[in-house]
Amino acid sequence: MTQLDVRPRVGDTVNGVAGGEGGDGDVRGKGLGKGSVGLVGSAVIGISTVAPVYCLTSTLGSTAGEVGVQMPAVFLAGFLPMLLVAFAYRELNKAVPDCGTSFTWTVKAFGPRIGWMCGWGLVIATIIVLSNLAGVATSYFWLLAGEITGNPSIAALDDDKLVHIATCLTLIAAATAISYRGMTATKGVQYTLVGLQLAVLAIFVAMAFQKASAGTFDTGLDFSWQWMNPFAVESMGAFTAGLSLSIFMYWGWDACLATNEETTGSAKTPGRASLIAMVVLVGSYLATGIAAQMAVGSGTAGLGLGNPETSGNVFAALAGPVMGPVLGILLFVAVLASATASLQTTFIPVARTVLAMSTYEALPASYAKVHPRFKTPGRATVMAGVATGAFYTVMTLVSENVLTDTIFALGLMICFYYSLTAFACAWYFRGELRRSARDLFFKGVFPVLGALLLAAVFLKTLVDMWNPSYGSGSTVLGVGSVFVIGVGLLALGLVIMLVTERRSPAFFRGAVLTKSTPALVVED
Repeated sequence: MTQLDVRPRVGDTVNGVAGGEGGDGDVRGKGLGKGSVGLVGSAVIGISTVAPVYCLTSTLGSTAGEVGVQMPAVFLAGFLPMLLVAFAYRELNKAVPDCGTSFTWTVKAFGPRIGWMCGWGLVIATIIVLSNLAGVATSYFWLLAGEITGNPSIAALDDDKLVHIATCLTLIAAATAISYRGMTATKGVQYTLVGLQLAVLAIFVAMAFQKASAGTFDTGLDFSWQWMNPFAVESMGAFTAGLSLSIFMYWGWDACLATNEETTGSAKTPGRASLIAMVVLVGSYLATGIAAQMAVGSGTAGLGLGNPETSGNVFAALAGPVMGPVLGILLFVAVLASATASLQTTFIPVARTVLAMSTYEALPASYAKVHPRFKTPGRATVMAGVATGAFYTVMTLVSENVLTDTIFALGLMICFYYSLTAFACAWYFRGELRRSARDLFFKGVFPVLGALLLAAVFLKTLVDMWNPSYGSGSTVLGVGSVFVIGVGLLALGLVIMLVTERRSPAFFRGAVLTKSTPALVVED
């Protein structure tokens, strides 16, 4: 179907005024469907993108293995920088409700090159996450099929590389198609999948508390408030490792902001939705972590959360013992629903970031095309789906170690673009910080603290990645492959930026997007 190109070019006129020069012209739309999402829908998208059940099954055990019974404290510690950064997103969204979010805001604060790299960090992190989510959803699809049929040979189909890749590509195609059809289709799917996973998680928590009170498992522990003390972690290295895992568990809430041009009350609703999503997430993580730790403990033996044989997929080990053979299947369903829901909504921020970058001439014009019926960045969405499928297929065929190390490198990208965005908030509003105590803290102090915390994790992760033992243990010329992949992906972005600069010089000389450029959105 034909797509609508609404991209304002330098020197073009929209509603009779010049666009793209940073003036006060009434430039108002990229063509996205306005008013498609409300407060609840926006919060659901944020929760779905994070995928709480998937995050818990994949990192609950790893975190316990790093910090032991201080796991709940580390969940709270990881929540703090994310909350501080969320304040930055909220304030920036009030001033500039643009679907380009981090890209647009950092360009306005720091200029085109830093802003372009910030957008690249978001895009490449999202592609990595999409590929991982598709792989997890595929594995749980076949695992669930084997559980339902009672046939281990069906579950074993996931070990067939060709079957696994074919199933994975089918899921990516389905998720791309739903995202392509617009926010209305997205919301309908998400309400069901998010509601299902949170309901099953609540059942698991209740039954884990029941098993703990009955002393069902020998490894269970009595609750202690000491679990909430982050200073009780044995070493700084263990704390940093646990914190990195915790930060990953909150990543994705900013999808609420990527839909700001499609949200009712675009200046305020997305920021409020992101805070609601954060509260739901931290509550879910604390309740699940405490309940599981009380039921089976955090040790390395038996059902203990820190057992290296089961820590990579905790719910697969705990589903039957905690919930029983029948209800335990629901937990497999919840993990599949969580990964599938997140796979679908994670297309939202990457497609809209690419749309904004193209609209402001930081990427080729073709990606600024919006579907005339569905009001979505159709070409950008399809591009994200194709890139995800190609990335996962190549990485799977090349080496499982390379795929694993790419996922480990994800934390570097997350800290990179989140911290840049938070710093951008303080710099963008630097002239307003003395107007009131509220402005000082919410536009300056809180964002800078969050940015510094994430920047510290970024630097510490860089140092740790150099060690070949980080990740899969693979090396490139004696250097850890996770370091090579993480730094290599950032360097690749730099190369692409330099090539783009030759083709789109207007953006990079600051002629298209500046601090005074009006947001390209439809007024409420």
